[in-house]
Amino acid sequence: MDIKLALITGASGGIGEAFGHVLAAEGYDLVLVARRDQELHRVKGVITSKVPVAVHVIALDLNESGAVESLMAELAGRNLVPAVVVNNAGFGLIGPMAELSRNEQLQMIDLNVRVLTDLTLRFLPAMVARKAGGIINVASIAGFMPGPMMAVYFATKNYVVSFGDALNSELRGSGVTLTTLCPGTVKTGFQARAGQNERGSTLSAFDVASQGWAGFKAKRRVVIPGIFNQLVAYGLRAMPRRLSLPFIKQVMVRRRAT
Repeated sequence: MDIKLALITGASGGIGEAFGHVLAAEGYDLVLVARRDQELHRVKGVITSKVPVAVHVIALDLNESGAVESLMAELAGRNLVPAVVVNNAGFGLIGPMAELSRNEQLQMIDLNVRVLTDLTLRFLPAMVARKAGGIINVASIAGFMPGPMMAVYFATKNYVVSFGDALNSELRGSGVTLTTLCPGTVKTGFQARAGQNERGSTLSAFDVASQGWAGFKAKRRVVIPGIFNQLVAYGLRAMPRRLSLPFIKQVMVRRRAT
């Protein structure tokens, strides 16, 4: 019997919430994970008012020590086995690296890299054994370039892209899909947390989640929603660093909230 349960982290808003709607519409029951219990229940209420699926809420700060173990214990206690995992939890900070909080930058690495990797590795063996299911790791077009003024954030997303490329290759023919979703600027709570203005927002969170899910079903390695974002990602990656670095820096300076 096919398992139709999806685990989504960072599900209290933005792209994570949008994935909840997209997957529920496809008949998936959901496990929604994020820090804000009230917002998770809001998302649950909206989804269940539209679609007859089961929605499980787990309020948890994945940056906390032992949080992944707590999540796994909670899933086991409820007998919940996800067929699809959407690793969406993450955050960014904008500004000169030397001026930003060291602790927050290290927390960013922890959430964007360690937690994403930990969850991927915890669920992957069972998926491979079942020869079904898969993982969507949410990166960014930032993963294709270095990012002055957001140095740590861009570096974490570079990791997610590289990690996803390698795993996608390893999993070929296994029945398991690993897709890396690389959106550009999307109007979500991310900008406020990062200290950015909302310039450059083009696609909605729902557009991004819908395209990410379509790409996953098509077993695509990487999904970059929007032609403009594709041009930016691949164009800047191909450009010599002596040209791309000043350009990216100026874009980030303009996007810094004042």
